[in-house]
Amino acid sequence: MKPEGERLSYFYDFNAMPGELVTPKYSTAFGPLLTGQHIEVGMLRYRKGEGAVPHAHPSEQIMVVIRGRLWVRIANQSAELGPGQAFLAPPNVEHEVRALEDTEVLSCKNVVGGYGHRLPST
Repeated sequence: MKPEGERLSYFYDFNAMPGELVTPKYSTAFGPLLTGQHIEVGMLRYRKGEGAVPHAHPSEQIMVVIRGRLWVRIANQSAELGPGQAFLAPPNVEHEVRALEDTEVLSCKNVVGGYGHRLPST
């Protein structure tokens, strides 16, 4: 419970939020995450050559390229994406990404079982 007089914040600045290695189990994505009850959004960065190994998770994921270029494989399809382009990885479908140059993305996942980008350590 919040102390009397403390307000819930509705506004956030990704530039001022601390960054983290959000999914070290399978990805090098680094940046801040904003987590709500049902949606988690990350402003994430990959250096050229970094990315995420083949993996799947119970969350649906949409990733939008803000700057840079990504190579993405979802199931048996692949594509190169640039600024303004996105992918949608359905729940439990294997996918992987690799930054073709330094890249910044907006990554959105629904929260499933209390988890979005951050997965349980088991």
